[in-house]
Amino acid sequence: MNIRTPLTLLLVIVITAVHAQKQHPLEGRWDLEVQFQRKTQPSWLEVRHSGHNTLVGRFVFAFGSARPVSEIETFGNSFTFTIPRQWEPEGSDMVFHGTLENDTLEGTIIYTDGSVSNWTGVRAPNLPYNENPTWAKPIELFNGKNLDNWYFDRENDNWEVIDGILTNKKAGANLISNQKFTDFKLEAEFRYPEGSNSGIYLRGRYEVQIADNKDLEPSDIYFSGIYGFLEPNENTAKSAGEWQTYGITLVGNRVTIIANGKTVINDQTIPGITGGALNSKEGEPGPIMIQGDHGPIEFKKLVVTPIKN
Repeated sequence: MNIRTPLTLLLVIVITAVHAQKQHPLEGRWDLEVQFQRKTQPSWLEVRHSGHNTLVGRFVFAFGSARPVSEIETFGNSFTFTIPRQWEPEGSDMVFHGTLENDTLEGTIIYTDGSVSNWTGVRAPNLPYNENPTWAKPIELFNGKNLDNWYFDRENDNWEVIDGILTNKKAGANLISNQKFTDFKLEAEFRYPEGSNSGIYLRGRYEVQIADNKDLEPSDIYFSGIYGFLEPNENTAKSAGEWQTYGITLVGNRVTIIANGKTVINDQTIPGITGGALNSKEGEPGPIMIQGDHGPIEFKKLVVTPIKN
């Protein structure tokens, strides 16, 4: 005879309700484009449910890290949410209004200064994961001689090759590889002066942070983290002025990072683009971008081994 106690019945009801709950059409990850300050700026939004009737999320603007969205209010196929400023100028909170039609998003953002910008969004693609990739021949992105394999996102007055070292002398242009990649392995050897900050953008969209963070607790915004998303299990940063290494493998949107010889992120999923990305077109190949608009950095090795087609 099966006798259920009141507590058992309550658990059955709760579990049944959870399984019966329907996903809201807005839930998921979205690649956005914002028409902001006369440019198309990449952004990203994640929406998920919390409890029975509440939608929450995360948002990445054109710069800065992923920030939480405490509540997304919905009205039919329309929605709105508000988030406080992060690196934006002083002013009001940012207010987002949007609509969902035919599985695409569009709407407006009221910026901290009161200006209004339009934006659109599409669902982020499910990137295929190859468990056993076959790798092609390594490519020396930096040949030790010149910048022939690269271009700049603005006028360059900060990058040059000095005694075989790729050198960023001051904050200025970002350095972008001519060649684009899908899945790849990247070997990088670099050093930076005290207090400096840089990063390597995988496919131009996902920043692996480089910063003078020795002896700090691991963080997703510190050395070897995927900026704002993935925290390394250990901070292996050396002292400023020492040569350091990254070994990075990106397959689909899953990344492994070996920092100074230790695996600090192991086959983890990158949720979406990070602030400062070149674009939000996650389904497309992308370049390697070296952040040059924050601080000085030097490289003596940048080698990519792409997946074999």
